[in-house]
Amino acid sequence: MPELPEVETVRRGLAPVMEGRRIEAVDARRPDLRFPFPTRFAERLTGRTIVSLGRRAKYLVADLDDGEALVMHLGMSGSFRILLPETEAAPGAFHHPRSKAAVHDHVEFRLSGGATVTYNDPRRFGFMALIPRSGFEAHPLFRHVGVEPLGNRLDATLLAKLFAGKKTSLKAALLDQRLIAGLGNIYVCEALHRAKLSPTRLAGTLAREDGGPTKRAEALAPAIRTTLEDAIAAGGSTLRDFAHADGALGYFQHSFRVYDREDEPCPTPGCRGIVRRIVQTGRSTFFCAECQS
Repeated sequence: MPELPEVETVRRGLAPVMEGRRIEAVDARRPDLRFPFPTRFAERLTGRTIVSLGRRAKYLVADLDDGEALVMHLGMSGSFRILLPETEAAPGAFHHPRSKAAVHDHVEFRLSGGATVTYNDPRRFGFMALIPRSGFEAHPLFRHVGVEPLGNRLDATLLAKLFAGKKTSLKAALLDQRLIAGLGNIYVCEALHRAKLSPTRLAGTLAREDGGPTKRAEALAPAIRTTLEDAIAAGGSTLRDFAHADGALGYFQHSFRVYDREDEPCPTPGCRGIVRRIVQTGRSTFFCAECQS
């Protein structure tokens, strides 16, 4: 599933085409994706103007001029394709080819200015919802979503507060979307390596007895931020089931420190360790036992 940097990259690719544009028509070619489309989905969107296109965790959020928000989740295999008047297909090449079969084009948004944005999803694990903006944070999709890792709130003090007393592993705590939103397996592995923290360490060790942050928390908070920012700047990671809105490749995978680098030398200067792979809660974890403790 695309992680936060991938979703943010898609948002940045779609924003110039969608923001400020009127939705002239919507073609929903099936009654559902992972879930049924909202009642009168196409009718409620037609004629609306997209005021802004944002992101909450791994969700794309298009604020509309009538006070509703169109929430879109990519699921495992969802992607958007932009067709402009002067082009017949989305530009770019893919490291792992995406589906271009029209049978998987499930939703088409025709926008003022001539652009068409098409949602393609072979596995149909993605979904779309319409939510009143006034009750957004209280909606079941978002009421238990944690803090944004790129927001100003995420610092060592907050990490200590979130993890205090927790007996679960640090890796599992970071993947808990109720605590921190949008972090996934890849970037947790990468951030923990930057912070030199073991994924098997107890999450509670990031807090002192008085609840304040330890040096480990002070190392991890900026490591999370810089890992995500670097991935976004590089365009995300090109994985088997991810593609940018404009079809461009993501190059952060060429900068992975540990993820998917089992048995390779640790890239930390002066470290003689070897990247290991273990399984935690059914997910592969990559780390260096030599410099991560």
